[in-house]
Amino acid sequence: MTTMTEASVREFKMPDVGEGLTEAEILKWYVQVGDTVTDGQVVCEVETAKAAVELPIPYDGVVRELRFPEGTTVDVGTSIIAVDVSGGAAPADAPAAPAEAPQPARVSASAQAPAVEEEKPAARQPVLVGYGVAVSSTKRRPRKGPEVVVPQAQAAVQAELNGHGPAAAAPVAGGRSRPLAKPPVRKLAKDLGVDLAAIVPSGADGVITREDVHAAVAPAAPAAAPQVAAPAPAALSAPSGRSATVAAPPVASFDGARETRVPVKGVRKATAQAMVGSAFTAPHVTEFVTVDVTRTMKLVEELKESPDTYGTRGLRINPLLLIAKAFLVAVRRHPDINASWDEAAQEIVLKHYVNLGIAAATPRGLIVPNIKDAHTKTLPELAQSLSELVATAREGKTSPAAMQGGTLTITNVGVFGIDTGTPILNPGESAILAVGAIKLQPWVHKGKVKPRQVTTLALSFDHRLVDGELGSKVLADVAAVLEQPKRLITWN
Repeated sequence: MTTMTEASVREFKMPDVGEGLTEAEILKWYVQVGDTVTDGQVVCEVETAKAAVELPIPYDGVVRELRFPEGTTVDVGTSIIAVDVSGGAAPADAPAAPAEAPQPARVSASAQAPAVEEEKPAARQPVLVGYGVAVSSTKRRPRKGPEVVVPQAQAAVQAELNGHGPAAAAPVAGGRSRPLAKPPVRKLAKDLGVDLAAIVPSGADGVITREDVHAAVAPAAPAAAPQVAAPAPAALSAPSGRSATVAAPPVASFDGARETRVPVKGVRKATAQAMVGSAFTAPHVTEFVTVDVTRTMKLVEELKESPDTYGTRGLRINPLLLIAKAFLVAVRRHPDINASWDEAAQEIVLKHYVNLGIAAATPRGLIVPNIKDAHTKTLPELAQSLSELVATAREGKTSPAAMQGGTLTITNVGVFGIDTGTPILNPGESAILAVGAIKLQPWVHKGKVKPRQVTTLALSFDHRLVDGELGSKVLADVAAVLEQPKRLITWN
């Protein structure tokens, strides 16, 4: 058997392919044990909470081991592939496939130590996603009892979803670690007079849930019902503050022949966390307006028919383009709506730029890439950016960077034939505009009832930093531009 030495074997670790990500799922291996790889060669595809990304290897060598099989969720900073950089042949008894990972398929960086210590390369060439994470980014806070997966990183992600930077874990009196709970759960516990430190968490990664708080204030459970197992004797000696959590919850029924359970991960997991964080952190207000967009639709047709006149040849022209431009005009007239709430600093952050997010439904789920500095773009430039954004999203190639830093968002539910909706804010943003279906409807025009093309707009905004007057003015301006698109010139 060929011995792998520290000098010849390099461990490639799961890099952080986006800001604040803590894990990624290995979707596909492009190499096998014994294959020769070169610097910059893509070796696998991984799916994060934001996108599917191909990972290139940053050095030449021969694959010695694939640490995890496809479908495994691996923490950032964990070694995923071992490469012999000495140029020797693969050992005869090298395994043909990665070892099977235990279920559930999730690996902690602290639990999976690399076979050898990684050397620092003498020189690095830039690649797609870098060379892994710094040592400091994978340190874990010491915790007693069973290991949980990256509690600090989870807290940082939640802080980002709430619209501000990562929050440091604050110790409480006596040197104990601060209990892990989301802001709405902490508020609930405070209102009910419950000490979070006395609650046994039941959520993932040791997070206290609303059910845990309610259970802590509920009266002692009566005699167990037939479908509920009796509490274990050891649990009876738990402190009085935890007595309400003794009884085991009823086991949910599951009919395998008539139901299918789908693991929550990737984009769906990120979307769920973001929407819950936004809905229960930012007080939403939604306003509606129905507007005659007949003139806007005529302008769309004119831009399509005379591309050379308006410089739109080869560009995708549709109503969403003019709606986006109208939204940008309204934001420039009322810039205070383009802001975010910094909970940690107790400040409102006014943005002097607009990164306009466009909600896109893809086979992987809902994603919201954004057009950087959309406020600086002309109509043809905006059309080009919008076309590229949509095409990239449909191909599933949207990068994590394209979905970060958004300030405002548009969601077009009209493409599904829906009149309107009450959209939930993208975390960290102050407003989102929903566009309904454009339909031919009877409308009073110049004193007579005529068939006109009409749509309904809905604007949801964060009432902590956007008052009703400001939100109403922005929505009214968007409607006014779409009713009279000449205002794109006079208000520009």
